[in-house]
Amino acid sequence: MSDQRFIIEMGMGNDLHGMDYTKAAGRAIQDALRHSSIPMFGALNIPHTEMRVQVTVAVQDPDQVDCAELAKTLPRGRAEVKAVFGGLNVTNPDTGEITVIAQAAVEAFMPMQA
Repeated sequence: MSDQRFIIEMGMGNDLHGMDYTKAAGRAIQDALRHSSIPMFGALNIPHTEMRVQVTVAVQDPDQVDCAELAKTLPRGRAEVKAVFGGLNVTNPDTGEITVIAQAAVEAFMPMQA
């Protein structure tokens, strides 16, 4: 039986001074999570472990993102995180300092319910 997506939330995060892609991605994930609440688990008596959480984060240098560490920060379900090319690096023309901007999509899937 295949999973069915029942929620998708989007978020944005940044690292203003450290050029830390994992930090920016983590903030984007947390931004997305702050926009959602899933009361159906309690209402239907479904354990959170039934939910598969798939996170995609977009940054300019995906290889710099610690996806395993970010997966540990997700509060519910069986989580996996992948990093792809996207987001923005914005350079301050006065100092040369780079601000990293990340985007995240957090999707939740459940087995088909009868």
